[in-house]
Amino acid sequence: MQGTVDGFTYGLVTPVTAFLMACLGAALGLRCTTRSLRTRGASRAGWLALGATSIGSGIWTMHFIAMLGFTVREAPVSYDRPLTYASLAVGVGMVGIGIFLVGYRGATRMALVTGGTITGLGVASMHYLGMAGMNFEGAFEYDTLTVSLSVVIAVVAATASLWAAVSIHGFLPSLGASVVMGVAVSGMHYTGMAALQVHLHPDAAPSGPGEAPTSLLLPMMIGPGVFLLLAAVVVMIDPLVVTGTPEGAGRVPGRAPVRGGPVTSIPVQRRPVPPHESASRKAYRQSRSR
Repeated sequence: MQGTVDGFTYGLVTPVTAFLMACLGAALGLRCTTRSLRTRGASRAGWLALGATSIGSGIWTMHFIAMLGFTVREAPVSYDRPLTYASLAVGVGMVGIGIFLVGYRGATRMALVTGGTITGLGVASMHYLGMAGMNFEGAFEYDTLTVSLSVVIAVVAATASLWAAVSIHGFLPSLGASVVMGVAVSGMHYTGMAALQVHLHPDAAPSGPGEAPTSLLLPMMIGPGVFLLLAAVVVMIDPLVVTGTPEGAGRVPGRAPVRGGPVTSIPVQRRPVPPHESASRKAYRQSRSR
């Protein structure tokens, strides 16, 4: 028997909230990746790790906020905790690989294609692994063509976002890029959900133990949500992340920066030239001044 699927149990509340979380994670991740390009050593790795975790957490939170609105009318749905946690780890890990590739290799064609493919596959893996963690008295069936389309959307969106992270340095352009990424991630999610069909087995034994969606997902989303807020605080504290101003802008070449106030020029006092000077004395003085 085919089950009746409702992906919008709470109307537009869940898709809009999920979209905003995806945009927040993308915005933080893109700005952190941009900031990493102006640092070296451990600082660069730290900014890239923060960016990867922000994007991965934002996508994961977006997915499960959207899943709060997913119900099968004929059967209760619960979630397997280990698989749900694993989907978060896979998303953050594979997004991290893509971001580190671009962060250290730059916006080369090979780095963007490789990093975008790995990141996009990570987003898709997170989605379908999270779906595999759902328990109910039945089975899922996916349309292969629609699933392939969702993976393509994820890869293209990831590649475009990585390019934006290393190529767009202004705050407003980066904000626009994060909105585009949020639209793409949400589109990938709902495209994948459109590929889903639920087949119920009324006579089958109950599925493995699990928890109700709200009792499991809401507490689990507290951690990534708090992390995103803390990452936003870090981004707001560092002005280079917000403004995108290159480090050292306005500095005079060859002159050390002065802290504590503007640099003022001090006139150099030169020794006056005697009114009556012999030619030999003038030549000697000029040779000494060179």
